[in-house]
Amino acid sequence: MHIVMAAIVGLVFGIGLIVSGMTNPAKVQGFLDLAGNWDPSLAFVMGGAILVGLFAFRAAGKRKRSLLGDAMCLPTATRIDRRLVLGSLAFGAGWGLAGFCPGPALASLATGGGKAIVFTGAMLAGMVVFEVLERARAAVRRPA
Repeated sequence: MHIVMAAIVGLVFGIGLIVSGMTNPAKVQGFLDLAGNWDPSLAFVMGGAILVGLFAFRAAGKRKRSLLGDAMCLPTATRIDRRLVLGSLAFGAGWGLAGFCPGPALASLATGGGKAIVFTGAMLAGMVVFEVLERARAAVRRPA
């Protein structure tokens, strides 16, 4: 049942990204171009997502178990640190340069677009580099 629900939620999310224009790098870059030909339409998409998320997370925070019966595991971190800020800056720079973020890039793979394939490959390579660096960092911090 979990796999079926994950597939349904993923499908609805992907369709929402496509319908909203989030899979179109030119539209995303138009939204991020505040000094040029700014396209505010994605602000409404993001505002709607934030509104839905606000109510969903409030409701989820009051529950002990998910709708499928699993334990609720919501994020607990609240600290804004150097790693969070640098990661956010890197994410934003990549989003602005490529016009993709991870979800829309994966949804765009369904169309077979070359930009989505290149972005996804670069994203996966970045994830591997991050994991290697994290393991090296953990090894250095581990007491001998």
